[in-house]
Amino acid sequence: MSPWFRLLVGVLLLFLLAPLIVVLLTSFSNDSFLAFPPQNWGFAGYRALLANEAFRRGFGVSIVLGLAVTGISLVCGTAAAYAIARLRVPGAGTLLALFTAPLLLPGIILGLGLLLVFARLGWLATWPGLMIGHCLVTLPYVIRVVLTSLRGIDATLEEAAASLGAAPVRVFRRVTLPLMLPGITAAAALSFLASFDEVVISLFLVGPRLTTLPIEVFHTIQYRADPQISALSVVLIALTAGLVVVVERSLGFLRALGR
Repeated sequence: MSPWFRLLVGVLLLFLLAPLIVVLLTSFSNDSFLAFPPQNWGFAGYRALLANEAFRRGFGVSIVLGLAVTGISLVCGTAAAYAIARLRVPGAGTLLALFTAPLLLPGIILGLGLLLVFARLGWLATWPGLMIGHCLVTLPYVIRVVLTSLRGIDATLEEAAASLGAAPVRVFRRVTLPLMLPGITAAAALSFLASFDEVVISLFLVGPRLTTLPIEVFHTIQYRADPQISALSVVLIALTAGLVVVVERSLGFLRALGR
């Protein structure tokens, strides 16, 4: 690798990371408003973040919602991906396009449609409504990742187990599922992050008694922007990076995607 190419890569990385550096520096500010560089350095933003009851409540809702949505998406998405990849169901391509269609729709259109339907059903600002709305976003990611992982598994391994007398359920549990595990883990990570970070659809479905952390942040910055927003951003970036590192260290991204 030539020195010029290394320099170019370094410049590109610096360009991409520059906003994160600004966020990190502004989080250590004692100013009453966001400014770069900060006039007074300190930990006031982090102290305000710890004392913010609305953020703590929203964080708890987002964590529980993300875990529930991830579990539902993994069960439904893995079943759908297995049916498409292994069972050769009629119209598999059409089903795949239907399952991944929410990714092609603008979030505001999908959110408005859910609002109109859930208003009639009484599901606005409820756990079932939020979970269904988030599952529409996370399910396509799970199906895509698990399907890619399945297609990277040699089907002759399953055929060999079946030829030795193993029932289909036993073949799936003892052969297919362990080989799919890296892809399922990567899909779980993507699903949780997508649910935790969802804003547009949540705006249409939350209410005063049930709201997520991104919506609380959205409402806060409408009226003021202080260092606690930067402090929260740093915490969320650290948690996301930690999750990515865990997946990379335990499985590796290429292996998780079935490559």
